Amino acid sequence: MKVANQSFRTIWPDPRCKFVHVIDQTQLPFAFKTLHIHSTEQMAHAIKSMQVRGAPLIGAAAAYGMALAMLENESDDYLKQAAQMLKNSRPTAVNLAWAVNRMLAMLNETPLNRRNFTAWREAAKIAEEDVAQNQLIGQHGFDLIKSCYQDKTFNILTHCNAGWLATVDYGTALSPIYAAHDAGLNVHVWVDETRPRNQGAALTAWELGQHGVPHTVITDNAGGYLMQKGLVDMVIVGADRVTANGDVCNKIGTYLKALAAFDNQIPFYTAVPSPTIDWQIADNKHIEIEQRDSDEVSFIQGLCADGIVQSVRLTPSESTAANPAFDVTPARLVTGIITEKGIFSPAELVKLTLKND
Repeated sequence: MKVANQSFRTIWPDPRCKFVHVIDQTQLPFAFKTLHIHSTEQMAHAIKSMQVRGAPLIGAAAAYGMALAMLENESDDYLKQAAQMLKNSRPTAVNLAWAVNRMLAMLNETPLNRRNFTAWREAAKIAEEDVAQNQLIGQHGFDLIKSCYQDKTFNILTHCNAGWLATVDYGTALSPIYAAHDAGLNVHVWVDETRPRNQGAALTAWELGQHGVPHTVITDNAGGYLMQKGLVDMVIVGADRVTANGDVCNKIGTYLKALAAFDNQIPFYTAVPSPTIDWQIADNKHIEIEQRDSDEVSFIQGLCADGIVQSVRLTPSESTAANPAFDVTPARLVTGIITEKGIFSPAELVKLTLKND
């Protein structure tokens, strides 16, 4: 994707494989900055602090974190230590553990003197696979939008950020929207602000603007009203984990959008690459929901009139705050799951395993 007409991915290795470049998403939308990540510890911090975020991206970032570990120490003991450090950085998105386990399996079978080369090669392969998967998600989702499209503005509501910033490139939920826009369809996106970290207002709105896609930022509580007024044709969100029976774990507030969509007979889709599907979990009660710092609720970051970005308190200093980062939308509320293999209803999701075979 492009920033000021220059092509970027969210993560890419130094040509000498000595460090990793990432876009610092905590600086957006007010500043576009990149970071150099030199160690596994730095990568774990970048994931935990959400300098890099989005389920597919943190999978790729964790893979590169394992590659960085091989610059530090190629021993079996350090390999296990680095893997655990990265897995502990954020618990909910399945892509992170999936990528680390894939790297572990590869490196455990590799002689010590080949581990550094093998790790960087495998991390790059994981990143390239993500790009290809998201391109296919975009095509399948575009076909879906085109099948519903009439010669008028087609309004899509999305929650959180599931664009290219949440992946290595192209995005998941936004990939079909970019494809539809580029094909000349008149699409408009309702962008949930997505409290408390405002990934919609800060990230989704920014990247849609960079691409020239018409969009409007709304408060999280406005979606139901817009649906009742007939101003939403489709909901597309991403996910951090999809269970084997089609339950969708995504950014907090997604469940409420799904309820409103169901009540108003509006199709609700989630777009995910297949590594986001956790085939080991059929009961969403076993998903660990990340509980983040209460300061994310109590404070908000913004650009002041003097051009300085500052954090200000929203709540009384004596008030406590809770900050669950995700909720689960049950499969009964999900119209379909858009993957690189095609679009499946939750009941049909098992067909994806057959396609993988």
